[in-house]
Amino acid sequence: MPDLSLLFDTAAARTLDARASALAGDDGWGLMSQAGLAAWQCLLQQWPDARQLCVVAGGGNNGGDGYVLATHALQSGRQVRLFALAGKPAATALARQAAAAFIDAGGQVETVDGALPACDLLVDALFGLGLDRAPEGDARALIEAINAQDAPVFALDVPSGVDADRGQVPGVAVRAQVTLQFIANHRGLFTGGALDHVGQRRLAPLELDDAAWEGVSASAQRWAADRLPRLLPPRRANTHKGESGHVLCVGGNHGSGGAIALAAEAGLRAGAGLLSIGTRGDHVGPLLARLPEAMVHALEDGDVLPNLLDKARVVAIGPGLGQDDWARALFARVLACGKPLVIDADALNLLARDPRALPDAILTPHPGEAARLLECTTAEIQADRYRCAQALAERYHAVVVLKGAGSIVAAPGQTPRLIAAGNPGMAVGGMGDLLTGIIASLRAQGLDAFDAAACGALLHALAGDAAALDGARGLLPTDLLAPLRRLANPELPQ
Repeated sequence: MPDLSLLFDTAAARTLDARASALAGDDGWGLMSQAGLAAWQCLLQQWPDARQLCVVAGGGNNGGDGYVLATHALQSGRQVRLFALAGKPAATALARQAAAAFIDAGGQVETVDGALPACDLLVDALFGLGLDRAPEGDARALIEAINAQDAPVFALDVPSGVDADRGQVPGVAVRAQVTLQFIANHRGLFTGGALDHVGQRRLAPLELDDAAWEGVSASAQRWAADRLPRLLPPRRANTHKGESGHVLCVGGNHGSGGAIALAAEAGLRAGAGLLSIGTRGDHVGPLLARLPEAMVHALEDGDVLPNLLDKARVVAIGPGLGQDDWARALFARVLACGKPLVIDADALNLLARDPRALPDAILTPHPGEAARLLECTTAEIQADRYRCAQALAERYHAVVVLKGAGSIVAAPGQTPRLIAAGNPGMAVGGMGDLLTGIIASLRAQGLDAFDAAACGALLHALAGDAAALDGARGLLPTDLLAPLRRLANPELPQ
């Protein structure tokens, strides 16, 4: 069994299923029996008091898993009503075998006529991996009936209507409280629209022969808090500020001084030894009052910038930059400086106007900026976040953090990293400015671009989760600064 942090696409999941069935030599019945039993055990653990169950089964093998679960429930004395998709009874050989076992145990297969009956728990076993388009007709009506129920929903493998490969939800989809994945984590259930439907994710790896995994590669890797200690070890006793890097933050056009202030303060809280700010002259005084630890310089004519660039180890550009002549002049000089870069906000919009390879840069677009960088629509970005993150990395020869629910970090030739943290309260202006400063700080402290981007995105998301313990609504970027400092020192008790 591989590392449980690995995420797989649907092609890999189907390959594993087929190989495991072939190696077992029983046409897959043993694997389906395992899946149904694992689902029943998960149900008992999560809802031990549920006595009246409704199981909604499709005609494929996901429906077969539902029949197996229903059989266990019947044999335990639960009241079970099983509803098949109208006109589509068990269609595969395995589903027919599972349905026959359910009927032999005393069960009945019904079809839905309007609303589903009241119950303690609904089990969604309609489609699993078998659907990558919007449900239509009877399937759509049945999913709407599931969502109309007051009972909690337990989804087997994938909530019906969710694309397990891309994370998109092209039409109506089941909203589950718990989703139990079989064999491997499905990458699409960790990003985008899927996050509104999966609820708590569980994994039943089942018992697969090691030979089933040979040559099967993960298509993404989930990053959580356990990654931090390796990347952020305690500092040695005999250290000095120069070892922790010098970051230059460039931005803060008229009316946007707060953006560059947020980036700068986050950079210092994430551990940069020195930090300079290049901004409009009007912002120098307020920035020094807010953040006396920073070295703040007016960049009205640009003559000061070359000296600042020479001293910096990493340059972050974009927060509050704007797109006027002042912004364009600064952006051109920064791109030509030859230093590692972190590029965000309006600097990304300027880059979209004149695309070029930036092999030592980290780009941090939200979906709208990503759409401009790829010359497509925001809807196209959200429909396949993994593909688009990788396309950005390949087009710009850079590391990319595609922000949003389930942020994705991609780099040319690398397995993408999925940031398994963050919350809806972080959807507020200024959060991206913090991320820019954090990533630049980690890059200046010696992490390579891919690790700095992933570690920075993870730190940012974890700090957001810590700050949201007091409520997601009303969360402000500055609320993240205190937990950010604590999380950046993972050797301390968390």
